[in-house]
Amino acid sequence: MGMDKRKKKILVVEDEEDVLSLICMQLKSQGFETIEAKEGMEALRIARKQMPDLIVLDLMIPEFSGLDVCKYLKKDPDTSSIPIVILTAKSNPSDRILGLELGADDYIAKPFSPRELILRIQSIFRRRFENNAALKQLHLDDKIRLDPIDKVAYYKKRKIELTPIEFRLLSTLVEKEGTVQSREQLLKDVWGYDKTIDTRTIDTHIRRLRDKLGRASQFLRTVRGIGYRFTKPN
Repeated sequence: MGMDKRKKKILVVEDEEDVLSLICMQLKSQGFETIEAKEGMEALRIARKQMPDLIVLDLMIPEFSGLDVCKYLKKDPDTSSIPIVILTAKSNPSDRILGLELGADDYIAKPFSPRELILRIQSIFRRRFENNAALKQLHLDDKIRLDPIDKVAYYKKRKIELTPIEFRLLSTLVEKEGTVQSREQLLKDVWGYDKTIDTRTIDTHIRRLRDKLGRASQFLRTVRGIGYRFTKPN
């Protein structure tokens, strides 16, 4: 089965006119439909009204910053599943890390190659298609269940609301139950990143995931100096 052939709609949020035009031109050349926004509030309005398939978001935009836009979109149940690629200056690694912690799916540093941006976007769509094509509910005995359609987890019938990133992280650990996963491997499996990304991103998401899991967090074990392992409930 091939990938979804429906024309994808991408919202590009960028206040520099030349950069905005270049990105939109490249996206259109690859068959994508584009929507433009130059300010944070405008981006939020458009995202909620038009529900794009993906958002390219510059962090340095007027009104609301890109980080604020990312935070609001990921907190809103209607827009939380929209993938976000953040554009950031190389001089601001902390912004890049914070963007990922807020739920952005990928980042690209300025100045960047338009071709690289296209490849990152295509990779996100490909991963999403592959995940949807292999949808299945994950059960660990009768205590823990993961629903890949609604992106929620259940522990002893208690519903646990998760962000898309948190769900992918938990699913990866549950699928490899009993096996230690290094931080580097989790970055690659969940985000598709290499070792250039600060692995503290994983620790932040694990901490938030444990808070949401409550008593079920006992099954998510830290393996000191290596990473994390999910163990089957007794």
